Amino acid sequence: MQSAPSLTPSQLAPFLLNVAPVLPVFIWGPPGIGKSALVREFAESVGLSCISLLGSQLAPEDIIGVPQIVDGKSRFCPPTTIAQDKPYCLFLDELNACSQEVQKAFYSLILDRRIGEYELPPGTIVIGAGNRAEDAAITRPLSSALINRLLHVQLRVSAKDWLNWAGSADIHELVVSYIGNRSDHLWSKPPKHEETFSTPRAWEMLSRALHSYGSSATVEEIRTISTGLLTPSHAQQFVAFVKLRERAHDLSAIIKGDASWPEKPEERDILYFLTQQLRDRLIKELPEDESKVRRETRELANRCKELIVLLARVSTELAQLVVTETEGGATLPAWYTIELARALPRLAMQR
Repeated sequence: MQSAPSLTPSQLAPFLLNVAPVLPVFIWGPPGIGKSALVREFAESVGLSCISLLGSQLAPEDIIGVPQIVDGKSRFCPPTTIAQDKPYCLFLDELNACSQEVQKAFYSLILDRRIGEYELPPGTIVIGAGNRAEDAAITRPLSSALINRLLHVQLRVSAKDWLNWAGSADIHELVVSYIGNRSDHLWSKPPKHEETFSTPRAWEMLSRALHSYGSSATVEEIRTISTGLLTPSHAQQFVAFVKLRERAHDLSAIIKGDASWPEKPEERDILYFLTQQLRDRLIKELPEDESKVRRETRELANRCKELIVLLARVSTELAQLVVTETEGGATLPAWYTIELARALPRLAMQR
């Protein structure tokens, strides 16, 4: 559902508040970004209980019920999970993972708000959610009839929203600090093969594991945990970040001249992380238009140019990393890239 509008987690709640009471909504998004949790939080915020049905585990009779003979006539009796007396939030999770027969069973429930003789109580909200076909998750095509019964939106990851949430959710300080530095690592596209990948859920799981270890976790234990949860490159850099904290390497100290680039072979992963930190800081602080560069920013740009020249003496490969785009497609401003090429022609030759 690429044509659906895209919302961040902080935008989703007010959207549902205005739309969900009058229209059934389907939330599309990759696994692990918080679709289910956001729906439950929304239901709680409006004072409704949330009843979840998992599409991948449903049979048609789980929706329409089974026939019973009452006064010599047969009637379908919907299950008690659906046939509630008070209004509630009916959350159809993994709706696009259910079979075509189950999808048919949802038609009247979603559009007409009834199953047989049972009608959903006034004030009941119906919300569906599911992964996209490109997410390498269990999905089936939604029928056109079901698509046309729902209002569709895409949920996208927002590091700002996640960090705001993490501040009140007891997320481990190492995780919060790392995502604060590498917000582009909060989520990565699911791989085609069976391999771990980074999501807000994976980072929250890492936080729980770190809390469980307490202060006793060694770097190797942290490596094992993070490698078992995150995109491999993200896990490697998270471990480098932990080492960096332990050994008191700090990019700000390097920029100020109070420290230098780590040069030991065993510190290669730390140097790699610091290089990416430098690139990200420059991307965030340097404007696209050179005419808008302020004095403080110009001083930072000049100092970082000196540092990149020094970095090239340690590793030309990592110096080249500074001028490559991030995983999210961000790059240094063109004017600064030209300045770097003049100061270090080898960077321009290797681009």
